[in-house]
Amino acid sequence: MGVVVSQGLWVVVAVSVGYGIGSLSPAVLVARVRGVDLLTSGSGNPGATNAGRVLGWPFGVLVGVLDVLKGFAPALAFGAVEAELALWAGAAAVLGHVTSPILRGRGGRGVATSLGAVLAVQPWWALLAVVGFGLTVAATRWVALASMVAGVVLVSAALVAADSTAQLVWAVFLAALVEIRHVPNIVRWVQTRRG
Repeated sequence: MGVVVSQGLWVVVAVSVGYGIGSLSPAVLVARVRGVDLLTSGSGNPGATNAGRVLGWPFGVLVGVLDVLKGFAPALAFGAVEAELALWAGAAAVLGHVTSPILRGRGGRGVATSLGAVLAVQPWWALLAVVGFGLTVAATRWVALASMVAGVVLVSAALVAADSTAQLVWAVFLAALVEIRHVPNIVRWVQTRRG
């Protein structure tokens, strides 16, 4: 019983720390330092793409790196304790990023933070997702579509090479979050085409 409780406590700690770190918004903080309210500028999305669009690509890259680290650091740290804890911490970081209580439930799309979490757990999956993302951007110049393609690549990699069912479910969860967060982009695109 003591071991079970201990494992349960580790999960609670991993989720709490991951969610807390994920809730922090580098995009909003960097923009604020530059005297810009990112939530009312550009697309209003507190993520790397909008930061780059509003502040310039160097700041977009900076925010992107920090968002990756938000997923990478907690997953790597708790993964050193137990492999499955990396899944909990990484997923919580992404969830915190997209539903930040600091931003009253608002958040980014979860792409960079998911990349960081995957990089800590399965680096090859992350590389494949980045390649899928890059090729799609090069072909279409559409970041939203590229992000969704990266999610599909992630799930495909997990179906082939997941070490456990938990890892497969985790990959599907991360991909689903990214896909759901990009639905508004697809809706707007369809409406534009119809218009």
